[in-house]
Amino acid sequence: MTVSDRGAVGEELCPHRLVLEHVTSRWGVLVLIRLLQRPHRFSELRRAIGRVSEKMLTQTLQTLERDGLVHRDARPVIPPRVDYSLTELGREAAEQVRALALWTEERMADVAAARRAYDGARTATRRSGPREP
Repeated sequence: MTVSDRGAVGEELCPHRLVLEHVTSRWGVLVLIRLLQRPHRFSELRRAIGRVSEKMLTQTLQTLERDGLVHRDARPVIPPRVDYSLTELGREAAEQVRALALWTEERMADVAAARRAYDGARTATRRSGPREP
């Protein structure tokens, strides 16, 4: 049974939701897309993503590693070197996320137009009186 086949929300769906949350989280999406290009060291990944704290990036990488999407390669050299790359499972997930990201880029003008229409209608409604939700 697939997620779309499930009518009721049950406990069996929770693991699926958690993985979906990890993959589609703010930083998860950016990490997956960036690692799709090539492996990165922690510091270069942080610079490439921008505006992510060290703590948040660490947590995101650990979560994605636990889910089997990211591989952490720690080399015992001085100074220590750690590279992050996608597993085969991670590559599949990253391709899906990248497709969604590309879609948002391609359709942003339509989204912006829809937002303007919605905001205009809301403003007009507020001026004319209360409205049912």
